[in-house]
Amino acid sequence: MRFTLQLAFARFPDYQKIAQTAEEAGFSSIGMPDSFFFPERTESEYPYANTATIREYIVSTPFIEPIAAMGWIGAVTRTIRLYPSVLKVPTRQPLVLAKALSSLAVLTGERILLGAGLSPWKEDFTYNGVDFEKRGKLMDECIAILRGAMSGDFFEYHSENYHFGRMKMTPVPTRAVPIIIGGHSRPALLRAARLGDGWVSANSDFDTLKGLIGQLNKLRGEHGTRAREDFEIHGFDMGARFPADFQRLAGLGVTDACVAPWGFDVSVPLSAQLDAIRRFGDGVIAKT
Repeated sequence: MRFTLQLAFARFPDYQKIAQTAEEAGFSSIGMPDSFFFPERTESEYPYANTATIREYIVSTPFIEPIAAMGWIGAVTRTIRLYPSVLKVPTRQPLVLAKALSSLAVLTGERILLGAGLSPWKEDFTYNGVDFEKRGKLMDECIAILRGAMSGDFFEYHSENYHFGRMKMTPVPTRAVPIIIGGHSRPALLRAARLGDGWVSANSDFDTLKGLIGQLNKLRGEHGTRAREDFEIHGFDMGARFPADFQRLAGLGVTDACVAPWGFDVSVPLSAQLDAIRRFGDGVIAKT
C-alpha cells in the first residue's frame, strides 16, 4: 500500500516544508484542495459534510490554485507524486488545463496525476460562464480532450460544447498523466469505472468506503476495466490510525491510503504537523 498526504488542513506557506518531510517519511503522493472563490450566497448543498460547516471552512481558509501549488512543491521534491484532490475540471478550459498539466508533468519528472471531479457549488460553473446542468457531459468531454491533447499526436475535437481543429501540443510527458476520478455518487463511480485510471474518495469512514468500493468494482466489472492492474483506488478513512486499520483498507482494494496525520485542524503548528508526519512514517508506513 502507498500513502497520500492530504493538504486540506495545512497552511499553504508551509506546503514545501510539509512535502519535503512527507517525502522523507515515505509518503508516495500529496493531494491538495481546490477552491476558486467563496460565493456569498449559494443554491447548493455540500454532499460530504454539513454545508454550513464546510462553508465556514472555505471562507476562512486561503486556497492556492492547485496547478501553482504543484509547481511550487515539485520544485523542492524529487520523488513524491502530486495531484489536486480534486480539481473542478469542467469549470476550466480543457486545452489550457492540458497545457498546464503536461508542462508540470515534464518539469517534475512525470510526477503529476489529475484528481478530477465536479464542483458541488453551482456558482463555480455559472460565474465562469459554464452550464451547470451540462456538467456531467462536459466532464466526460474534458477527459477525452485532456487525453487527446496530451498524447503528443495531432488531435481535434468536435461537439456542441467544444470545437477545434487538428493541433499538437508539445512538450508532453512520455507517460500519460493518470486521471483519477473523485466523487461518491453513482455517476461519479460510473465515470471512474468507464473513463478513469483510478478513483479517489472524499473524507469517509470504513463502512462507507467499503460500500463505495464495492459499487465501483461492480461497475468496473460491467465495463471491462476490473482487470486493470494499474487502476488506483485512493481511499480516505478518517478513522484509520494504526497499521491494522490500513491493512484492512488494503483488503478492500485501496492502493493509496489518504491521511491527514495531525488531524483535521488547520491551526496545528507547523512543528507539530511535521512531527506527526514523521511519527506516521515510522509507526505506520514502515510497518504496513
